[in-house]
Amino acid sequence: MRAFQATGSYNASRGSYRKIDQIFKVQVAAADEKEAVEKVLSDLGSKHRVKRVNVTITEVRSMEPAEVTDPVVKYQLGEE
Repeated sequence: MRAFQATGSYNASRGSYRKIDQIFKVQVAAADEKEAVEKVLSDLGSKHRVKRVNVTITEVRSMEPAEVTDPVVKYQLGEE
């Protein structure tokens, strides 16, 4: 497993007439970039009830284990 950081935004308006974009940065542990994108979409849909079409991921980058700040990702990588 490797660590990835995904950056992007999603539409958080929830039926409001005004569009509200929520910006996010998420760290995940995954085998490759495609799996990392899938985990990010799954987590956002689960936690914030956002449809996949409303999520825009602008960047997915690989991270060194020393750069990871999320304790769950550190544990999944075997750092802690």
